[in-house]
Amino acid sequence: QVQLVESGGGLVQAGGSLRLSCAASGRTFSTYAMGWFRQAPGKERDFVAAISWSGGSTYYADSVKGRFTISRDNAKNTVYLQMGSLKFEDTAVYYCATGRQSYMFANLAAESMYGYWGQGTQVTVSS
Repeated sequence: QVQLVESGGGLVQAGGSLRLSCAASGRTFSTYAMGWFRQAPGKERDFVAAISWSGGSTYYADSVKGRFTISRDNAKNTVYLQMGSLKFEDTAVYYCATGRQSYMFANLAAESMYGYWGQGTQVTVSS
């Protein structure tokens, strides 16, 4: 059974930084791409960032490019999202997800490309 557990969310002032973690279990972590999504109150869930199974390729939403960095540690079965220069509009519940197919890194902005999701962690940015 695949499980994804996010952590690291919290309250931070605008301009600050936060690092989210997502610990995975139940499958061969190192063969699947990973992604981060977020959902603000009253809005749909949006893509934030994705990383290939090896960590060699990354992909970001325009809204976070240059401010957020996705990375992974395959030895720890963990993916990270380092968030900097946070803005009020970054406030959301952040979810990690694992790719539906192994060794795939395409169309990863689409939720349909992911097979499993975490429960989410709240990030609140105060202005």
